[in-house]
Amino acid sequence: MSSTFLYEADHVSKSFSQPAPALNAAELQTFNLGNRIFNTNWIPASDSVSAFTGLGPLYNRASCAACHVRDGRGQPPNGASISAVNPPPLSMLIRISLPDSGARDAPKSVPGYGLQINDQALPGVPPEARVALVWQEISGAYGDGEKFSLRAPSVVLSDAAYGALPSNMLISLRVAPAVFGLGLIEALSDADILALADPDDLNKDGISGRANSVYSKQLGQATLGRYGWKANIATLQDQTLDAALFDMGLTAEQNPPQNCEVEQIACLQASIGPTPELSSTFTGKITDYLRMLGVPKQRPHSAISARGETLFRDFQCAACHVETLTTAAHSSLSYLHNQTFQPYTDLLLHDMGAGLSDNRPDFAASGSEWRTAPLWGIGLISTINGHNLYLHDGRARGVAEAILWHGGEAQVAKERFRNASNADRRALIAFVNRL
Repeated sequence: MSSTFLYEADHVSKSFSQPAPALNAAELQTFNLGNRIFNTNWIPASDSVSAFTGLGPLYNRASCAACHVRDGRGQPPNGASISAVNPPPLSMLIRISLPDSGARDAPKSVPGYGLQINDQALPGVPPEARVALVWQEISGAYGDGEKFSLRAPSVVLSDAAYGALPSNMLISLRVAPAVFGLGLIEALSDADILALADPDDLNKDGISGRANSVYSKQLGQATLGRYGWKANIATLQDQTLDAALFDMGLTAEQNPPQNCEVEQIACLQASIGPTPELSSTFTGKITDYLRMLGVPKQRPHSAISARGETLFRDFQCAACHVETLTTAAHSSLSYLHNQTFQPYTDLLLHDMGAGLSDNRPDFAASGSEWRTAPLWGIGLISTINGHNLYLHDGRARGVAEAILWHGGEAQVAKERFRNASNADRRALIAFVNRL
């Protein structure tokens, strides 16, 4: 992997928050300002404060970093039962929509609630709903007889404030992903990503990755989706603007209306102060910050992880978790120019089977399709974020459980892992944890 974006991981709390090493002095200044904005808590509109105001009226969290903790991965709270007192979902969110016959359309908004549950609100404005999780344990066994248990979450929404929630409403639990290395993903050419797609499985390997086509507010047209759990976001600016509006209630020039549905009278009548609340300058600095975050180096190989790397390929994991990609030579930013890196993703949609399906389409992505998650930095999650909960909803307690949830196109790879010897399973996990 090229040295322009790569830095030595030091296993401390800021290992996901380092700038790309090749930034010049002006770029580093931009990075530092973006870092400040990303980590600052916004407050409600105020006559006495001019910056970082305009939070809400409805929102999920008060800062970008509240979900993307230390630029790393969020986690779900540990729910128990519907009657239990559940902790708030601090670094995750609930996407909602209604069924729609348009298979390639944007999700259909839920009257009174939109496309996301906002569980926080300013005084005088009712939060949309209270969120809790109920976990179900599912037992299984490896081929050698060793037992394992998987867990699956169910979302429980209560205290709905803006009318009854539709019985056919589609619900998807999403934890916040890590945000380092996003500039490298942005700098890949469409052609190079599409070259990895095989929607009709012409090579007959059982893997049929395909691209999502999504509407980009920045570009004003449909284009290739790169970001989000279902590759449902096209550009880093789109991601910044959507998160600001729907997660924090911050309007921008490109997103001028408040995040209030027509049925939410108290939200519409709330005092919001001057708009837009997120200036174009702040939007640009946050986007640049995300673009400039570097990538931690892989940890040194051991004999067991070296064996695991061979198994990773033999089991067919690398068919989706593509090891090496290269950015376009025509990138306008020198630190992103012609960079070879190892994200372990193809950025494509794959059918992961019924077990992982949220049954919620998102543009061209079906309910059972998910973008291949990048694996870079995964071995540092436990140190940086204090947990090892993986997959889109954080159900997997470690690498093994994440693999065991794979189905659909990944069924063959999962079964090869499940039926492998204990030593080979440990070797594969050791390899993934050094990434």
